[in-house]
Amino acid sequence: MTTKPGLHPRNRHQNRYDFNALQQDCPELTAFVRQSPAGEATIDFADPAAVKTLNKALLAHHYQVKNWDIPDGFLCPPVPGRADYVHHLADLLAQDHNDVVPRNATVLDIGVGANCIYPLIGHHEYGWRFTGSEVNDEALKSANAIILANPGLNKAIRLRRQKTPDAILNGIIHKNEYYDAVMCNPPFHDSQASAAASSERKRRNLGLKESAQLNFGGQQQELWCDGGEVAFITTLIKESKAFARQVTWFTSLVSKGDNLPDLYRALQQAGVVKVVKVEMSQGQKQSRFIAWTFQDDAQRARRASTASR
Repeated sequence: MTTKPGLHPRNRHQNRYDFNALQQDCPELTAFVRQSPAGEATIDFADPAAVKTLNKALLAHHYQVKNWDIPDGFLCPPVPGRADYVHHLADLLAQDHNDVVPRNATVLDIGVGANCIYPLIGHHEYGWRFTGSEVNDEALKSANAIILANPGLNKAIRLRRQKTPDAILNGIIHKNEYYDAVMCNPPFHDSQASAAASSERKRRNLGLKESAQLNFGGQQQELWCDGGEVAFITTLIKESKAFARQVTWFTSLVSKGDNLPDLYRALQQAGVVKVVKVEMSQGQKQSRFIAWTFQDDAQRARRASTASR
């Protein structure tokens, strides 16, 4: 049995994909399954329709999300990697709950996207309740359609429109609301040209024709913003100070390790009490998220004790 190196121990995607089981839960996948040169079942990972259908099958088989789809032109998230963020966040929250992952945690997902991936995984794995924010109307409509198409999700996941494009937390977190954690997968390119160059590199690496470039498009807010991820996360850090008492842990993925020094400086300037860096890996791909809190150990312990009653 071959395992995928680096994934979190609780990640359901440790082993090779079981295409027989996946096809049973998602018959649509059958049209894309083929044999590899080694004689094993696989799909063409350069075919966006195949990858999207594989995602649909993974969500149906592992997370009981039987109805899932995203509009053309939106990014299709790699489920194993997204699940890793959720599991590592669970470990972080467990540290404040006597090493037990809380089952009643409330989480804010910044930029829930058309795919709604983090709430789908987090709710199924840990019973967490999510609020998902989104600035794009079409993405919000897609995420809402997923929630409504799967029984019970509307009681666990709610969505909010971010009406101010330059804001992140402001206008989303309401007065007297409390969240155990904030999750964020920020746009990491600093310009449209940078995002386009990345798509072009991916196209060449996969040996695809130039006409296939749009398969790796994605919406602007998913891919880039002025200043890239440093600017986005710095804004998140600055805004987080105003919600220091309403959120225990603020977290964000950081795609480039070289960006950490700038972010650490911003965190120091904001006066955070504690910063944690969590390294993650999937095969050759390395990623990480940073977490920060304005609450000391005693404050977090009191909050955890109150929430568990």
